[in-house]
Amino acid sequence: MSIFNTLLSRTIELFQNHFGSPLLIVRSPGRINLIGEHTDYNLGYVLPASIDKAIYIAISKRMDDEIHLIAGDLSSLFTTRLDSLHFTDMQWPNYILGVVEQMQKMGYTLNGFNAVIAGDIPLGAGLSSSAAVECATTFALNELFTLGLSKLEMVKLSQKAENEFVGVQCGIMDQFASMFGKKDQLIRLDCRSLEYAYIPFQANEYQIVLFDTGVKHSLDSTEYNLRRQECEQGVSIIQSKYRHVSSLRDVSKLMMNDCLVSASKKIVMRCTYIVEEIERLQNACIDLLNHDFTSFGKKMFETHDGLSHLYEVSCLEADLLVALVRNNSAVVGARMMGGGFGGCTINIVKKEQTESLIHSVTKNYVNQVGRELQTYLVSIDEGTSLI
Repeated sequence: MSIFNTLLSRTIELFQNHFGSPLLIVRSPGRINLIGEHTDYNLGYVLPASIDKAIYIAISKRMDDEIHLIAGDLSSLFTTRLDSLHFTDMQWPNYILGVVEQMQKMGYTLNGFNAVIAGDIPLGAGLSSSAAVECATTFALNELFTLGLSKLEMVKLSQKAENEFVGVQCGIMDQFASMFGKKDQLIRLDCRSLEYAYIPFQANEYQIVLFDTGVKHSLDSTEYNLRRQECEQGVSIIQSKYRHVSSLRDVSKLMMNDCLVSASKKIVMRCTYIVEEIERLQNACIDLLNHDFTSFGKKMFETHDGLSHLYEVSCLEADLLVALVRNNSAVVGARMMGGGFGGCTINIVKKEQTESLIHSVTKNYVNQVGRELQTYLVSIDEGTSLI
């Protein structure tokens, strides 16, 4: 039985054991981002894709105003009422409750509901399991209560749930990729206009391999929000001379050199990385359209170096994993992925050499770090949908 069928059967069985038969089931995938990290909240470009690892939610209406939730992977239960939503230290219910709160703020009337969530997105690996939960919940409630929300409205609602209820000032990329993903396609998303285009990822000879540092990925750390503040401080300084600037998307290296002379070293470093990354992504899309994976891979390594040395969101383990593959002919490109401070590195690997590479990197990682290395092979799959 496939992982998909196993997960689906387990989710349905768990729901039936507690609530009876679900009215509907929604699948919402995690995401990878090939290039363009931390550029989303700076209103630049990103290049994500939805993957074949996902969150599943089975759901049905209740006759009262209670919300009964079960996290199948955590064997955890949570109950509350529609009129008493509050942040909980249990963490996982917050991504669902935040969606409910946003719908109420928009004036929608909801009934109580029962829901079971389960999935195979590795937690803390930087694959946006939180956005997948939010998008799954939004999509399911939209269907369950016939709210008539468009995909883009659901994306914005899911992002606001994380910003306002969970308290993480994430950009829109994760939710957008989860909702709009297409099989074998990357999404070139303009995070300012929200215009997007699909870029074919015709990489039959390559395998996307994720190496998990084993370091807990936690986006609600103060460091993540601090990076956003540092970028905003840089913009504020530049705005004093260039009035039209509203984000680092509008900034060139010449403008930075002109305005950030007296700014702190940290602000200069943060802004430099973002401005370079926005330009790098646009050139990387041209590489893919030309099927030039060698040039694209070099840009992935450049992104990692910027994230590590300028944006300072990498960690020793992620730096080691990239160093272990940097000069390996089997790997065309690699970098840390996600918000940082742990999680996975993403690697584009020649298919026929995937197994030997994994063996080599795993052995070296265990020897140098003393921790087992989890490896995930992923492919680009469809976005959020009704099953």
